[in-house]
Amino acid sequence: MTLARAFEHQAISCRRLGSPFMGQLFEALIRCWPYESRLGDYFGRFDGDIGPAGASLPLRIAGGLHALVLTGKSTELKSVYPPTSASDADLQSTVSEALRQHEGFLLDWVQSPPQTNEVRRSAALLPAAAVLRQHTDLPVWLSELGASGGLNLMWDHYALDLPGARLGAQQPALTLKPDWEGPLPPLALPTVLDRAGVDLNPLDPTDANDLLRLTAYLWPDQPERLELTKAAATVAKAPVSRGDAIDWLEHRLKQAPEHHVHVIQHTVAWQYFPTEAQRRGKALIEAAGAQATANRPLAWLAMESDGDTKGALGAALTLRLWPGDVTLNLGRVDFHGRWVKWSGVV
Repeated sequence: MTLARAFEHQAISCRRLGSPFMGQLFEALIRCWPYESRLGDYFGRFDGDIGPAGASLPLRIAGGLHALVLTGKSTELKSVYPPTSASDADLQSTVSEALRQHEGFLLDWVQSPPQTNEVRRSAALLPAAAVLRQHTDLPVWLSELGASGGLNLMWDHYALDLPGARLGAQQPALTLKPDWEGPLPPLALPTVLDRAGVDLNPLDPTDANDLLRLTAYLWPDQPERLELTKAAATVAKAPVSRGDAIDWLEHRLKQAPEHHVHVIQHTVAWQYFPTEAQRRGKALIEAAGAQATANRPLAWLAMESDGDTKGALGAALTLRLWPGDVTLNLGRVDFHGRWVKWSGVV
C-alpha cells in the first residue's frame, strides 16, 4: 500500500467513526506530503503494512500534528484546528508549513506507534462486569492485556448512563453516555480488590508527557474524548507492566488467589497479537479454566473485532466463564464506545 492510499483509507475510516475533520486532514496530507524531506524519507523506508493494522503511519503523523496544537508549539496550526472550520486550502497550506517548520519534533514523535486508551470502551466493560456478578459474588482480581495507560482497568470508578437507569460508582470520575440499544443489564457491580495490566509500551496517565501522547491520538473534533481521558487520568492508579502480554499472562494466571474471580479483559487488543501469541494465550486461558473451581473461578472478557473490517458492526462483546466453560454473547459495541447493542443475555 502506498502512503497516499494509506492516507485515503484512514480518511474514510475516520469519517465512518464520526470525525469529518480527520478525513479532511488526511486528504490535505495526500496533497501536501513532503516526500523529498527527512520526514518523507523516514516514512518511505517502511516496509509491509503501513495502515492501521500495521505501522499506522497516517495516525502517527496526525498524532504529532495534534500534539503541536495541544502543547501550543504551533499557534498557526491551532488556528485551523477544531473548533475552527478551516477551508481545505487553508488547512493544506498550514499543515504543509507545520510539516516543514516542526520536522524535528515530528520525526521524534513518529518513532513510536500510535497509542490510545479509549476510556469509552468501559461502556461495555461495566455492564459485562454486572453480568459477571450474577454468576459469582466473589471479588474481582483483574488483569488486562494491551492495557496502554490502564484507564479501562478503572471501570468501577466510572458510571454508565442507561435509559432510565444508572450503573457504576456513586461518585464517578466520569460518566459514559453511549447510545444504548436493548434491555437493561444488571445494575450492580462486583468489587475489584486487585488490578494490573501489561503493554508493550505502557503509558503513565499521571505523567504529563505520557498524557500528551494519550490525548494527541484522540481526534480534535471529538473534544468529549479528550475530557473523558483527562477525567480518567485523575483516578488512574492501576500498575501496567512493560512486557509481552502472553508471558505476563502466564505468570499472572499462576498468581490468581482463591476466593476471587480472576477476570482477564482486553478491548481491541487481541487482534493485534501475533497469531502464535493468540494461540498460546488461548491455550493458557483454557488450561486455567479447566482447573477453575467455585472458589477460584475464571472469566475471559473480550471486546474484539470478529471480522467486521469496516467497523459498521463494531466489536463483539463476549464473556467466557469457568468452571463450566460457558460463553455469553453480550452484544456488540462501537470500537470507540459510542454505542452499545446489548443482547440481554445474563
